[in-house]
Amino acid sequence: MENRLTTARSTAVPRCRSALVLATLAAVAALTAPTADAAARQARPAPVIEAVAPRDAGEPVMAIVSIKAQQVTFYDAEGWILRAPVSTGVTGRETPAGVFAVVEKEKDHHSTMYDDAWMPNMQRITWNGIALHGGPLPGYAASHGCVRMPYGFAEKLFDKTWIGMRVIISPDNAEPVEFSHPALFIPKPEAIAAAPARAETLVREAEDAARIADDAKKAAAKAPRETAALAAALRKLQALKARADAELAAAEKALAAAKTEEAKARAEERQQKAAAKATEAGAQLESAKADAKPKLDAAAAAKDALKAAQARKVDTAKAATEAKLALEPVSIYISRAAQKLYIRRNTHKPAPDGGGEVFASSEVPVTIRDPYKPLGTHIFTAMARSDAGLRWTAVTIDNADDARNALDRVTIPQDVLDRIAPTALPRSSIIISDEPLSAETNYRTEFVAVLSNQPQGGFITRKPTVDVEVADGNFWGDNGFFGSFYPRDWGSQAGNTRRRGRQYFRPAQPDYYQQMQPGG
Repeated sequence: MENRLTTARSTAVPRCRSALVLATLAAVAALTAPTADAAARQARPAPVIEAVAPRDAGEPVMAIVSIKAQQVTFYDAEGWILRAPVSTGVTGRETPAGVFAVVEKEKDHHSTMYDDAWMPNMQRITWNGIALHGGPLPGYAASHGCVRMPYGFAEKLFDKTWIGMRVIISPDNAEPVEFSHPALFIPKPEAIAAAPARAETLVREAEDAARIADDAKKAAAKAPRETAALAAALRKLQALKARADAELAAAEKALAAAKTEEAKARAEERQQKAAAKATEAGAQLESAKADAKPKLDAAAAAKDALKAAQARKVDTAKAATEAKLALEPVSIYISRAAQKLYIRRNTHKPAPDGGGEVFASSEVPVTIRDPYKPLGTHIFTAMARSDAGLRWTAVTIDNADDARNALDRVTIPQDVLDRIAPTALPRSSIIISDEPLSAETNYRTEFVAVLSNQPQGGFITRKPTVDVEVADGNFWGDNGFFGSFYPRDWGSQAGNTRRRGRQYFRPAQPDYYQQMQPGG
């Protein structure tokens, strides 16, 4: 009995202790459960809601989309003005992170890629179909690569934006911060003040030169018709003179060979007639030449005048173009991959093949210190005028190097600064990036560059923009600083197979390609 009791006690004690431990754990769990739930709720990000800055908003300068926060924020010169939730691309159709700009706007757009899907208030940022537009927002990434915004927000926003407005898509949260640096443009007030009058004068001179060149062309066109008859008449007289000279030579030869008096008489008569005929032919030829000379000289002068007028037309058109472009904000893109500096300004001329506006373009080599060391991607924007010239901000979406260090490493050619800086205006920008320009950068776009260390699914599965050559001798000039732009291979990131970080990118297969319309 005692042994059984002892055994029972020894067995009961651990059970009691186990029950006590379990009860204690349950009590602790009960006490800590609300705290854990509260912590979980606190860790969960608050849903993004539409917001409007509590002040009068100016014209938007840029939009920044955060893929991480599923949010878009629009900024004017003084700070943020509008904010709203978005839905970006799903896995495999991710919205590309990078630098873009509005290239076309369409109030009532329907996709030709995705079953005629309605995409109201569409603002295209690439010609291969990435756009901002109104759409359903489930609270997470859900598009095929576009940036969906609330329907009402997209409608209110549509009339506020402008062609060429910068759109920055960041993988993380990003916002503009005040920034200053000696390399940023410092305009000259006197140059800015004189620019409109200078442009007006040069445009007028270009118009006069074009008119003179047209008149010279018409005058030069008449000359060949008039001189053709003269030339034919002169050739006929020259032929007659040659035949008369030949007859005279034959008569003189016959006279020299004559043996009898009768033969000599006949030869002398023949020689006299031939000499008279040759003299008359020569006189006619000389008279015709004298009559034709002023007309031939006039034709040559018309030809020389046309050549000079056309040269002046080109020169004045180039000067007028540069003067007009000086009234527009300028954008510069510096690529470590290409070791080049690209320059863009909007001409506001409609694209000849429809859709968008034409951008004037130029490029020059650029020197980058430690060219094999990453720079990151940084966007410097002139937000407004200031006492020092311009007030700048910086946005970083790839911080491989600090924004200030990245700018320190770049040497912008002095001739570029001399041409651009004196008349630099608000909304001008300088972009520094490791990336090449995307093949989507063409004559109808501002700069397009995507981050190659981020997914690009919604970008690379779309049909690339078809290259269309553009050249207008009245507006462009191959020798101009902003010369004519012919689409070229900028180093397409749609087929980028190089490795950065842990991400591989493969070229999109042709059978994935669809029509060049926004989708998602």
